[in-house]
Amino acid sequence: MAKLRVLGVGAGYFSQFQYLGWRNIAEVEVVGIVNRDQAKARAMAQRFGIADVHGDLDAALDAARPDLVDVITSPETHRAYVAKSVARGIPTICQKPFGRDYADAVAITEIAERAGVPLVVHENIRWQPWYREAKRLIEAGTLGRLHSVTFRLRPGDGQGPRAYLDRQPYFQQMPLFLVKETAIHWIDTFRFLLGEVRAVYARLRRVNPVIAGEDAGYIVFEFGSGATGLFDGNRLNDHVADNPRRTMGEGWIEGTGGVLRLDGEARLWWKPHHGPEAEHAYDRGPDDTFGGGACEWLQRHVVAHLLHGAPLENAARDYLADLRVQEAVYRSAAEGRRIELASFDPLPPAALAAGAVPA
Repeated sequence: MAKLRVLGVGAGYFSQFQYLGWRNIAEVEVVGIVNRDQAKARAMAQRFGIADVHGDLDAALDAARPDLVDVITSPETHRAYVAKSVARGIPTICQKPFGRDYADAVAITEIAERAGVPLVVHENIRWQPWYREAKRLIEAGTLGRLHSVTFRLRPGDGQGPRAYLDRQPYFQQMPLFLVKETAIHWIDTFRFLLGEVRAVYARLRRVNPVIAGEDAGYIVFEFGSGATGLFDGNRLNDHVADNPRRTMGEGWIEGTGGVLRLDGEARLWWKPHHGPEAEHAYDRGPDDTFGGGACEWLQRHVVAHLLHGAPLENAARDYLADLRVQEAVYRSAAEGRRIELASFDPLPPAALAAGAVPA
């Protein structure tokens, strides 16, 4: 069988994990990289054995004739790049943050839907092996009826005047940061584990003064099932881990059957109700790439859809539910009140930025 031809668009910091994932999938061949900075594109292509480099997406689409386009660029480019790809009938993956704001994400989604072409958002945290195993245990009934989920984000990379400058310097200038860049991952993962969100309440703040947006906060979730959730996040402190970026923090899922705990080494610990805690053995994935190989697992999921018709988890229309919760979080922080999703009308994040983060 001929391999699935993938064209990558972008050569920034995070793209390395996606090109690594594609290289590991036998059914895939990356046929080119598109990037405005040709030197960066050539360096990435050489690193991952990719033959062709292009400076223009239209020219690359003509030359490479891909079966799939992977857009790994900043949000302001997403609408134009997705439109070019889906106009040619090419299934597309788009990086997150998805679009400039909620309205832009809706517009991009509708462009793909009008073209009748699959569009997937690259939201990879739910694909980390520890969350896939947690989902398996939940569906097996091990945890009983779920009533609580908590994640304590502590990657420890956000202190001082040089925070993020060596890796992703644009983080310092994002007017909306912790939730839009980071907590959105756990909005999606909490929905994956516990179902739809009914209401949120959030308190956000800025701790490091060199950061334009919020870098710490608490988000309380109410789920349709009656369960609750807590995202307790700051990027300033770290947690007990050899690599604090492996899990980015620690988590707990609680049910009538007991408590499942995630530690900083990606180990899962199971404590049955009134019983002793013991490590739950499972495959944590490789420890030398991002999130236990989460990018590759997402990519394999998309390949299974395109080659075998398997259902998609992160289609753009489904992902809009995450962004709607994200906007409710910012509204809650700006107005200091609980927001119910059923009656919530999201506005573009820029309209809320001034009031979302205490100075």
